Amino acid sequence: MKIPKHIAIIMDGNGRWAKERNLPRIIGHKVGSESVREIIRVCIELGIEYLTLYSFSTENWQRPKEEIKGLMELLKFLLKNEVDELNRNGVSIKAIGRLDYLPNDVKIELFKAIEKTKNNNKLKLYLALSYGGRQEILDAVNKIINSKLEFIDEGTFRNFLYDPNLPDPDLLIRTSGEYRISNFLLWQISYSEFYFTKTLWPEFRREEFIKAIEDYSKRKRKFGKVI
Repeated sequence: MKIPKHIAIIMDGNGRWAKERNLPRIIGHKVGSESVREIIRVCIELGIEYLTLYSFSTENWQRPKEEIKGLMELLKFLLKNEVDELNRNGVSIKAIGRLDYLPNDVKIELFKAIEKTKNNNKLKLYLALSYGGRQEILDAVNKIINSKLEFIDEGTFRNFLYDPNLPDPDLLIRTSGEYRISNFLLWQISYSEFYFTKTLWPEFRREEFIKAIEDYSKRKRKFGKVI
């Protein structure tokens, strides 16, 4: 099986999963966090180097205040309580997005987790938080304007993204049956392979993840060339 170096995931369907069971939406997010744990374990097992999770988009700030509060509390809880295990397993936590928009208590736990795991290299786990692909491009353009550079190429532009060291995803997965990119990694996914599944994120576990990688393994990536 051909293993992607970098997998990015749009974790969709938590709210729908909860609604189907007449449960509060936040329960769907909590059960979805169990899927995150399992996918991280499989990534380590398979030797995947980068995993980027679309955890909270810039558009998600438009959700009801109570749901946002619940999501931020859940994020803070997970960062605080999962970091030791992630650290033991060689996971390096990183984050991309407009992080200044996050509540201060969440930022404190996030930066503590990033600092604690910074020397790990088994898996680099990127959390896209308060993230939008258009916003990342705009922020890069504004930084370039301030730098007063007279000419840029693709390599130079990458240096102004949220994390220039994050490679382009080989495989982008979206759960829940939606066929949208939803403003995720717009610059980076120009030649990514896409995999869509109807499985809701709280039910996306090892078997589904392996199925996505097996599907990726069968594809020939040409990058515009003739092979």
